[in-house]
Amino acid sequence: MSMQRRGKSRLLPPPATSIKDLNADTLAQCTSSISLQDLSNFAVTCKYLRKMAYSDAIWEPLFRERWPQKALPSAISVTSGFREAYLSRRMDGLQFKFSDPFTLQMNTNSNPFDQVLLTEKDLFFSQGSLIRMIRPEDWLSRGPVTLSDHSERITCMRSFPLNETSLYLHKLYKPEKVLVTSSDDSSIRLWRKGYCWRQFRGHSSQVTTLSDKLLGNGAGKVFASGGEDGTVRLWSLSFFRKQGKHSLGTFFGHKNPIQLMDNPSHLVTISRDSKVMVWDTEAALLAGSSFAGGATSVLGYPIGIKCHEHLAYVAAGSSVVAIDLRTMQKVVIAAADAILYSFQAMPSKSLFCVGSNGRAMLYDTRRNLGTLNSEPIVVDGGHGGPVTYLHMDPYKIVTGSPVDTHFNVLDVNTGALINSLTCIEYGTNNNTRCCALAVNGSRIVIGSVNDVEEVGCLLFRDFANANRMSPL
Repeated sequence: MSMQRRGKSRLLPPPATSIKDLNADTLAQCTSSISLQDLSNFAVTCKYLRKMAYSDAIWEPLFRERWPQKALPSAISVTSGFREAYLSRRMDGLQFKFSDPFTLQMNTNSNPFDQVLLTEKDLFFSQGSLIRMIRPEDWLSRGPVTLSDHSERITCMRSFPLNETSLYLHKLYKPEKVLVTSSDDSSIRLWRKGYCWRQFRGHSSQVTTLSDKLLGNGAGKVFASGGEDGTVRLWSLSFFRKQGKHSLGTFFGHKNPIQLMDNPSHLVTISRDSKVMVWDTEAALLAGSSFAGGATSVLGYPIGIKCHEHLAYVAAGSSVVAIDLRTMQKVVIAAADAILYSFQAMPSKSLFCVGSNGRAMLYDTRRNLGTLNSEPIVVDGGHGGPVTYLHMDPYKIVTGSPVDTHFNVLDVNTGALINSLTCIEYGTNNNTRCCALAVNGSRIVIGSVNDVEEVGCLLFRDFANANRMSPL
């Protein structure tokens, strides 16, 4: 019996181990190759892993690798360690708080910049019918690539992730995007790697706007376009569809040209006569005909739209209206004393910003719901003309006017002035005016033109690795 017991004891499995048995250095090594998003997911697994995910053993190497030339914080305490220092430094870059960003300047002809689009890797800009593409790291070594298949002015540019389209056929995902453009020549074109891969035709006149996100799920996703002919059309990005294939569906209901559209969960369109329509795209794709989910109208010329869940925020004339897309009931949430020229919103923060003549105004929807005499929480009055250039993201607001030589950067939560960025880095600002704006994370592109010297300029700034804080 004793021998049998000894034999059984040898067969017993070793004591169970778990990830909690790993020390901090081992976990730091394990997390060194994952993204910040994955590290955040790691932290919400349990209390032990959260403590480890917030430790200096993980965040000090990340800080040193990200900013090797930057001096480490002078005081690192238990409550304010390398994680807080890393996140604070990253936030400063996203808010353009520095005066010494990495800068590149490109001179162009004096033709207007009709469209400027800044993605994670590429800069696209159009002048007339020509589109030019360049990567900032290639700025000095080679010039931009010219895309010249359109025959008339470019009206809209959008960028979609390749893996969200059926053009993506490889198992190993590479973070690549495709460019989709529309033009006054009534065509839409899809570009990849500097070449036109697809042409879409169906509108009888100019194509005025494109959806900024793909509609649908899986490889069958589509995008929408609006035209001068008053129609809204759906197009497939399927690799197997023939060149020049007609649209998958056409929506009729607008009598005037389509001015704006948005589509986070619904496809909402606005025509120049201020008619707002909601479309059931899934039913339309199944039946091949229009299915309008509702319609209403707003007062004044439409300036901007932003949808969030079941609400659509529409700026038109001198007011901003919230529309319930389920019932199409509407309520004025802000009424300015002048015509609006631009509109941006962060519905998740209950904030929106509008540009008027000489000023930008930041509103909180929680304070203004249903009040006609609404007051902005902050007014940025540092502009000499209409504020037509406006960008808003979770970190900052950027405002500008075509008569100015600078753009203002504001804190998105407080509206406080963070920085002021000139339109040109090298040379003089005399006779120079702002004419384009594009922002992506810690990077910004500003377009300007000098009417006297008949020269244009694109100025690229990247604040991610800057060091010297702005005096503002």
